[in-house]
Amino acid sequence: MNVIITGASRGLGKAIAEIFAANGYNLYLVSLSEKKLYTATEELMTRFPAITIKAKPFDLSKKQQAKDFGAWVLNFGVPVDILVNNAGSFTGANVHDEEEGALEEMIETNLYSAYHLTRVLIPGMIRQKSGHIFNMSSIAGLKAYPGGGSYSISKFALHGFSINLREELKPHNIKVTTVFPGAAYTDSWASSGIKKERFMEAQDIAKMIFAASQLSPGACVEDIILRPQLGDL
Repeated sequence: MNVIITGASRGLGKAIAEIFAANGYNLYLVSLSEKKLYTATEELMTRFPAITIKAKPFDLSKKQQAKDFGAWVLNFGVPVDILVNNAGSFTGANVHDEEEGALEEMIETNLYSAYHLTRVLIPGMIRQKSGHIFNMSSIAGLKAYPGGGSYSISKFALHGFSINLREELKPHNIKVTTVFPGAAYTDSWASSGIKKERFMEAQDIAKMIFAASQLSPGACVEDIILRPQLGDL
């Protein structure tokens, strides 16, 4: 079984890679940072020598690079069993005063990356009549908040993308799940000054994604919503 994970060099992406690797899945990984990606890949290869792990850096916010990564995966000639569209970035500001270009940046990174990559990989999944796509949205894609701005807009848009895919791909036996995590303790939160105990762990999200991937062919978890126990992040 093979799983493709974007934004896989750290945080949620790396945690997702770890749980699938631990369960014998082969990994095909991508992130923007070449150094971080290859460091993470070497660590995974050391821990899980029995599986195949391939990785290559691409900037998935660029349409052609997203398509090129998809072609790179297909060149291995293996079935795409699971695709986790996790690549994304965050810019916190209000719509009325955020920097010029913030919306374009968020849409390109958080929506277009998933859109263009998925379109490359879907034909093969349709031919094999199986597969599962996970799109990483956010609590900000369900409920707007001050300072969410274009980030929140892009995550709402990704949810819409998932809803459309779900309906289109039902007849082809391909599942689509949208993941809506609240704040998980990753590098981006480490310098926030908020106590670690207030956050979820990245492994929490990874465990839920893996569990959803293990259901019978007749069941699909459409939405996964996770928030810290205190519920305010």
